[in-house]
Amino acid sequence: MRREELAAAAGRTIPEVIAPGLKVLFCGINPGLWSAAVGQHFAHPSNRFWKVLHQAGFTDRLLAPAEQGELLGAGVGITNLVARASRTANELSPDELRAGASALDDKVRRYRPRIVAVVGLQAYRAGFGRRHAVMGPQPESLAGSRLWVVANPSGAQAHYQLPALVEMFAELRRATL
Repeated sequence: MRREELAAAAGRTIPEVIAPGLKVLFCGINPGLWSAAVGQHFAHPSNRFWKVLHQAGFTDRLLAPAEQGELLGAGVGITNLVARASRTANELSPDELRAGASALDDKVRRYRPRIVAVVGLQAYRAGFGRRHAVMGPQPESLAGSRLWVVANPSGAQAHYQLPALVEMFAELRRATL
């Protein structure tokens, strides 16, 4: 993708993949420029989300970002804390993250997923005011839904290798059974 196309995607939004009664609603931090340019969640070629989702057992085959709508049939959805696309999540203000957490609470009340999985520990800590939160299930719920935090599978986040990401997401999937 050309640099001009990516730059033009700044500030764009992506439609949510959401429906009532999902098993899991994944909540990303915000769309990256690549995702916003193509209009698909976790779309950058280096993002491991789709591979991790499949290997953890959420999907019966590896989906491409363009097939994101098929997640609903598996009881899975995607939203974001902050809707606007940016080059990096570091461009988001604490106020934006807190406003996103409040909006997520409203969304969860409306759609009632069984579990909300925030993708990214630092964004969760900032948005929800939980400075000492750790990965995995959280002690509090969100609007009646169980709350989890999973690692960000972005290729830019090399802290977690693929096997560790798959195990983390697989634990979450087992909690939906």
